[in-house]
Amino acid sequence: MGGKKTRITNHIRRIRLARTDLTQAELARCVGATRQTIISIEGQKYAPSLELAFRIAHTLGEPIEEVFTFDPSGLEI
Repeated sequence: MGGKKTRITNHIRRIRLARTDLTQAELARCVGATRQTIISIEGQKYAPSLELAFRIAHTLGEPIEEVFTFDPSGLEI
């Protein structure tokens, strides 16, 4: 993955630890992903698909905009 950070940031780890008792492996199983995928997403190294982002937010019991944010700086329009 080259170590490049994505423009999509998230609060998965904070929410997961503060509001649920889910481990990374349990969250992964609930959303149909691997633990390695959750680690990469939490580490801001991988942006999930839209469907996976919604699954994560739903599983955490939060609106998607509370879990994920997008930084549009540097985009040309």
